[in-house]
Amino acid sequence: MNRITSLLASLAVAAGALSLSTATPVLAQDKGTIGIAMPTKSSARWISDGNSMVEQFEAAGYKTDLQYAEDDIPNQLAQIENMIVKGVDVLVIAAIDGTTLSNALQQAADSGIKVIAYDRLIRESGNVDYYATFDNFKVGVQQASSIVDALDMSKGPYNIELFGGSPDDNNAYFFYNGAMSVLQPLIDEGKLVVRSGQMGMDTVGTLRWDGAVAQARMDNLLSAYYSDARVDAVLSPYDGLSIGILSSLKGVGYGSASQPMPIVSGQDAEVPSVKSILAGEQHSTIFKDTRELARVTVGMVDALLQGGKPEINDTTTYDNGVKVVPSYLLEPVAVDGTNWEKILIDSGYYTVDQIKG
Repeated sequence: MNRITSLLASLAVAAGALSLSTATPVLAQDKGTIGIAMPTKSSARWISDGNSMVEQFEAAGYKTDLQYAEDDIPNQLAQIENMIVKGVDVLVIAAIDGTTLSNALQQAADSGIKVIAYDRLIRESGNVDYYATFDNFKVGVQQASSIVDALDMSKGPYNIELFGGSPDDNNAYFFYNGAMSVLQPLIDEGKLVVRSGQMGMDTVGTLRWDGAVAQARMDNLLSAYYSDARVDAVLSPYDGLSIGILSSLKGVGYGSASQPMPIVSGQDAEVPSVKSILAGEQHSTIFKDTRELARVTVGMVDALLQGGKPEINDTTTYDNGVKVVPSYLLEPVAVDGTNWEKILIDSGYYTVDQIKG
């Protein structure tokens, strides 16, 4: 009987230990709530960002409040203010307009809520604690380099037209300036010609990254400057603009055997653009792995809330007008018809069926 009693006691202890071991993850799931403000669902890229962050934050033990503002500035402001009132522990914000959030961020600071700018720098506020993004100047360099590398620069000159991103997005200036660091010397040498003369973000910017706006502008450029000339290349900073630009070019006969497509760049490796690359239309895009950006952001938040110090690798680049925001910059990757499978499929970011299905 003593042996049986001893065995039962051992089993009870083991069961108790098992109960404690299974209870630990449950307790870990209450580390706090993270408010995530995303700009829009109209871009597949932002949907991927949101999904990646929710998945990784919840795996790390946090609750999430993910909101999309559909590129409506007052809507995003209201969403952020509501998150502050509900008492989130940290705000992660990809701003629609990086200059409109100062009052809300002051409210966050007054409530002890830390703020991480996600991919887009929030400007004119001292209450931005950290910034997680990609090397945006390098994105522009890669876009322009993909164009130059595809042209035989021993020949020419070549006609090129320039498109910029949304002027209210700080990243758009880094993309453009990075690209022009490559293109401007060739323009100065006469190897590249901007036939329209339209240069500078104040002229070539595309509000809200709107593909329809880019398509309409390309229509106008072709009509006004290319009725008797060929456009050889188009600098496009984003896939959504590239698709609009390509539609315009197709409308006047580009893409045929007698009139090949110009070299058109892009960014974000969105599925329609990857398919376009494989179809021989868009030339290239820039891949920014949103899973990695989410990982860095989760690491920043975890460090902030656990009393540690977030990992950063840049303390000089991103001056938001009030302070230099400590940042972590990830590496972008240029993708074209030669490496798309290795970069996008082998990494597990897409499946072959998504691209070829």
